[in-house]
Amino acid sequence: MGRTAYADEWSTNVAQGLGGAYERMLAVAVAALHERDPGQLWPLVAASLPDLIGGEVLIYKLDDWSESGGTVGLSPGVAREFDVLGDEAMGLLRAGYPFAQHYGASRDRAPVTARRAAGRRWSASRTARLIDDIMDVDHALGIPLPQSKAPITGCLVYRSGRDFSDDEVFVAGRLQPLLAGIEQQRQLLQRVFVPGCDDVGLTPRESTVLILLGDALTAAAMGRRLGISERTVHKHVANIYRKLGTHDRLGTVLRAQQLGLVPAPASSRG
Repeated sequence: MGRTAYADEWSTNVAQGLGGAYERMLAVAVAALHERDPGQLWPLVAASLPDLIGGEVLIYKLDDWSESGGTVGLSPGVAREFDVLGDEAMGLLRAGYPFAQHYGASRDRAPVTARRAAGRRWSASRTARLIDDIMDVDHALGIPLPQSKAPITGCLVYRSGRDFSDDEVFVAGRLQPLLAGIEQQRQLLQRVFVPGCDDVGLTPRESTVLILLGDALTAAAMGRRLGISERTVHKHVANIYRKLGTHDRLGTVLRAQQLGLVPAPASSRG
C-alpha cells in the first residue's frame, strides 16, 4: 500500500472515530438539555466522556484551578478513593498541574496532554505520582472550555499505559463546543433552579429562556446565547406564555417572580 493509500485510510479512520464519538457526545448533550437539575449535567459528562477519547477517569472543575479550594467532580466509581485524600493531596489535584500554567500563559484552548505540556517533568511530578497511587493511571489530557478566560475551567481525562494519541486529542477538540453548551446550560439553570418549574410544566430549555427574558435580551440575542435560531426562541417564549398564563414579556417575568421561578429584584425582597 502506498503512502497516499495509508493517508487516505488514516483520514477515513479518524473521520469514523470522530463521527461516532460526536454522535455519542451529542446524545449526552441532548440528555443534558432535558435535565432539570443543574447539578446532574456534568455527572452525565463524567460518565460518558472518558470512553469517547480513550480515557478511564475524568475530573472536572468549574471554578478556578487553584490549590486553595473549589469543588472537584469525578467520574462514577472513583469517589471512594478520593474520600480518603487529605488536604495536601486534594490541593495537588485542584492545582491542575501542568494545565493551569499551560493555559494561563496562552489564549490557546486546544486540548493538550500533560506530557506535551510539561515534557519530562510530568512523569517526575508529585501530581503524576499521586494519580498513579490513587487511580493507577499515568497520563492526563486537559480539555478546557473553549471560551474560558479567567478562571480557566474544564476537565481532565486520565488513562493508564500509553499517552493519548493525536487522534484522541483531535476528537477531544471537536467535542469542546458541546461541553461549552452543557456548561452554559448548567450556569443558566443554576441561577433559578427550583422545584416550581416542574409544577408549571416548563422544560429545562424553556426555563433557560425564561431566565434570559428576565435579562431583557432580544430573541436574536437569546438565540446567539443558546445556539438556537430566533424562530426557536419565539416558540419557547410562546410556550412559556401559555404555561404561565401571560401575554407579554413584563407580565411573564413578574409572574415568574411570584411563582419563585426567577429571583425578584433585590429592592423588592424586603
